[in-house]
Amino acid sequence: MKPLHAAVPGAVAELLKQAPLSPGKVDFAWKAAVGPTLQRATHVRLDGHVLQVDTTSLQWGREVMRSSPVILRRLQDFLGTHAVTAIHVRPPESERARERRPRTVNPER
Repeated sequence: MKPLHAAVPGAVAELLKQAPLSPGKVDFAWKAAVGPTLQRATHVRLDGHVLQVDTTSLQWGREVMRSSPVILRRLQDFLGTHAVTAIHVRPPESERARERRPRTVNPER
């Protein structure tokens, strides 16, 4: 006989897999997969089968990228293997704006 705390994650995963895919379901699975701290530092949305992850800082973006193989497996456990097939991480809006600005080069320096 398994202890209750060992059976709950598997039961939750099975219930999630059976429910229709929705933004709330994806958010719940994301929080369960990454924990509350990383969940607060990110915003996720599903675009087809690709999870788009916006991060609040470059450091959090690097952490999600580094951990993405583990996170993807956990998400697939909760949502099903075909619901999410890839994770795409985007830096914060401030960093994206900085990348779009033309860089000025001073030839005298």
